[in-house]
Amino acid sequence: MLDRAIDQGRHLGTRITVVTGGGYPLIRFRCQRSVSAWHCASGWSEGMAASLRSGIESLGPRARGVFIVLLDQPLITGDDLTLLATAARQAPRVPVAADIHGRPAAPAYIPRYLWPEIRLLEGDRGAASVLARHGAITLPIRGASSDVDTPADWRRVSGCDQHRFSADGG
Repeated sequence: MLDRAIDQGRHLGTRITVVTGGGYPLIRFRCQRSVSAWHCASGWSEGMAASLRSGIESLGPRARGVFIVLLDQPLITGDDLTLLATAARQAPRVPVAADIHGRPAAPAYIPRYLWPEIRLLEGDRGAASVLARHGAITLPIRGASSDVDTPADWRRVSGCDQHRFSADGG
């Protein structure tokens, strides 16, 4: 699934940073894709917010924003990610996110001016509240609500058409 998420990220940009936590050396060893950087979030066990904070803090001062792709959303298509990237590039100061049940969610684009608020997040929560508060543009991203959290979820999504998991991320 990590290789798939990296392929998805390539629809958003050329610089791919993988943020990981527990099991980092093994995860990196088993990954078949090359990336720009690996970042081990030392506080990963605190929850999603810690990984998000750590990943953002690892970016350089020239980054104007960041695209967030989650490992557990393998059904998102390259076409939908290209749509997300296009929307973000047309209005780079506006957050853009997938619409899940009327709320912004990952995958998402978070402009730099929101990073101080992202750094204040705690626990097992992502940036949805920050994105909503700042009027994120939301897009219908197929597959965004089909995440993989359990073995049953994996069996459900892995039975899909194999072309969805092709090397081109499409």
